[in-house]
Amino acid sequence: MPTPPTRSHGRLAISANAQPRELMSDTPRLKGAWCARVVTLFPEVFPGVLGASLTGKALQQGLWALDPIDLRVFGTGKHRQVDDTPAGGGAGLVMKPDVLGRALSMAANGTPDDPARWPRVYLSPRGKPFTQADARRFAAADGMTLLCGRFEGVDQRVIDAFALEEISLGDFVLTGGEIAAQAVIDATVRLIPGVLGNAASTEEESFSDGLLEHPQYTQPRSWQGRDIPDVLLSGNHGEIAKWRRAQSERLTEERRPDLWAAHLAAKGD
Repeated sequence: MPTPPTRSHGRLAISANAQPRELMSDTPRLKGAWCARVVTLFPEVFPGVLGASLTGKALQQGLWALDPIDLRVFGTGKHRQVDDTPAGGGAGLVMKPDVLGRALSMAANGTPDDPARWPRVYLSPRGKPFTQADARRFAAADGMTLLCGRFEGVDQRVIDAFALEEISLGDFVLTGGEIAAQAVIDATVRLIPGVLGNAASTEEESFSDGLLEHPQYTQPRSWQGRDIPDVLLSGNHGEIAKWRRAQSERLTEERRPDLWAAHLAAKGD
């Protein structure tokens, strides 16, 4: 007699729900904690890398919160359609304004209207390049909503109606906005007090003062014939600071002439 197939155990059953799905709900959410609401067709990919390392620990501790909102449940018809063909013709599909409008209205529940207190961002390849200054601005807010696009993008009327800020990670195109959303959240959350544990660790990072970060070294003192620069072992903190500054300026001038030009302009050179 053949052996019956083994039944799979331990899988989570996920049902459609229009409410934000708070992650790690068995952990505390501190009052006033910064919160990211993410409107996405793939809520199951969150927290992703955000659930690891220091950001994951801070999420478990309730220092910040993550609420994915499943866009599919706002879709229309039997198959919960979220997209349609572009007006005027063309390849691909465009995310529908009525569907997005319902999802973004849900995401807005209980949030401030002031975009300075609660930015509303659409991850888009045509958006303004995301910078460390944006991360600081977002971290200073109460939270933010991020819309993850798919297909050929979203109906422009949604962007206009909800005054969405378009943000891009760079001059390339991703399949969807979920990876970009996680990058923006990671860059933002790590600036929230208490997440990294040591606030000084963000002060000398790349872009913190408009320059790229200087090279870093650690033990052993010599590795494969390469030594730690003597100045870093000198104990002379003034000389170490001068060396690090000079290295940051050299790297910025070589690798990011746009940042170097902005740095010189800020100095009045």
